[in-house]
Amino acid sequence: MGVEFPVSPDGRRSTSALGRSVVAAALRDVDPEGAKAADQERDWRRHYLLHFRRLIEAGLPSADAARSVASGGLGAVHQGMRLVSADGAESELSTVVSAPAAGSPPVTVTVTGDGEPERSLVIPYRGERLTGDGLLRQLDGWIERGIIEPSCAEAIRAVAAHPEWLALPDRSVVVLGAGAEVGPLPALLGWGAHVIGVDLPGARLWSRVLEVARRGAGTLKVPLTQAPAGAEVGLDLAEEAGLDLVADIPTVADWLAGIDGPVVLGNYVYADGAANVRVASAVDALTVRVLAARPDAALAFLATPTDVFAVPPEAVAESGRRFAGRPMAAKLARAASGGRLFRSAYAASAEAGPGVNDSMIAQQGPNYVLAKRLQRWRATAARQAGTAVSLNVAPPTKTRSVTKNRALAAAYEGAPRFGVEAFEPATTRTLMAALLVHDLCAGGGAPHAHPWQDEAHAAAHGGLWRIPYAPRSALPVAAVIGYPASRRS
Repeated sequence: MGVEFPVSPDGRRSTSALGRSVVAAALRDVDPEGAKAADQERDWRRHYLLHFRRLIEAGLPSADAARSVASGGLGAVHQGMRLVSADGAESELSTVVSAPAAGSPPVTVTVTGDGEPERSLVIPYRGERLTGDGLLRQLDGWIERGIIEPSCAEAIRAVAAHPEWLALPDRSVVVLGAGAEVGPLPALLGWGAHVIGVDLPGARLWSRVLEVARRGAGTLKVPLTQAPAGAEVGLDLAEEAGLDLVADIPTVADWLAGIDGPVVLGNYVYADGAANVRVASAVDALTVRVLAARPDAALAFLATPTDVFAVPPEAVAESGRRFAGRPMAAKLARAASGGRLFRSAYAASAEAGPGVNDSMIAQQGPNYVLAKRLQRWRATAARQAGTAVSLNVAPPTKTRSVTKNRALAAAYEGAPRFGVEAFEPATTRTLMAALLVHDLCAGGGAPHAHPWQDEAHAAAHGGLWRIPYAPRSALPVAAVIGYPASRRS
């Protein structure tokens, strides 16, 4: 069994056709013209940026409009993506929500760390371990430079003042994507939390995850692809660990729904290209099924900063002040490029209300944006249904998936020249895990009046929302500046 794209009239499983149909469905009730434009787009891979931006703009007039976009997009994914059985039969992905489980629940083992739990919040940053007053000063510095929103600093300060929150007592956190480079698993285990780790089988991945668990101070429950041969789990646990949640969504969902006590379902999965949409769709179907059985479950996500967001007027105003004071070299480059380089990040009219920050990077492709947008839509729909949700915008991060792209790696190295900071993975995963703790323990995930405010709250966008220029208009220059450094790293 697996999740696949639908077959197009020409017989291919087209990722572009699915993307067009999902965006059109999301826009249909609130922006019919936008829906028509998406549906008729002939060059999706080249022009998808325009249509994904329109999804945010169409949702701004009201909370109901934003929720309509989310529900329309989610419905189109569940109706469009296919569930393919071993014999080749296909059905809508939506059918998996009520389908019977085909297999037995996974066999699990528990790995208990032998380390001492962290007694205070410590965030690794540029070779230092920030804690106490040093951490508070760094938060102030990030605010001054526009790297994080003030509400992000407030949340981190609250966690630093309440270190007893770090272990998340009396609850379990399911980390889908246990080996994710910026996922919360290492931080949570270091703080003494109880984690259920789910990721694909693979000895290399699980050797790393299990080593983190053994050094940590928490407990990690690990699903096995097969039962261990002996009474005790041997050194081959990394060979036995892992679970393909796409292969049997009902069985995995029912297993997770049966976890004792309060549970948090954290979605940190990632794959390259079209596989990213397949796994994101599968996890969303799993999420719907878990919530049906466990309406008390909370959800957790990380939002990518390289997407489109509505942002607070204060961020727009600061960007405008920086643009007004930009150097002459930027003005000359803008004129010489015919306005292509160093454009203003926001329209002048945006100062009166939320602005639209478009930090999408064309090289990441439409499948990446759709997979991440699917998570944001689920967060919006779940909040409306009363589910506790933690979704926070993470900073640009020098992960392996980013730095293997030469252009992106170079752009991240040159980005500080324009007010953007790309973090190391260790900094991002600890910072974002602390925000998750805040949301769960201090009610930071409570909904605001409009979904855009939910997404903007406590954002750690790395400066992308407050720089003077539209990000894509400065990216080529940042890449040129950063190329030598990227070659050395």
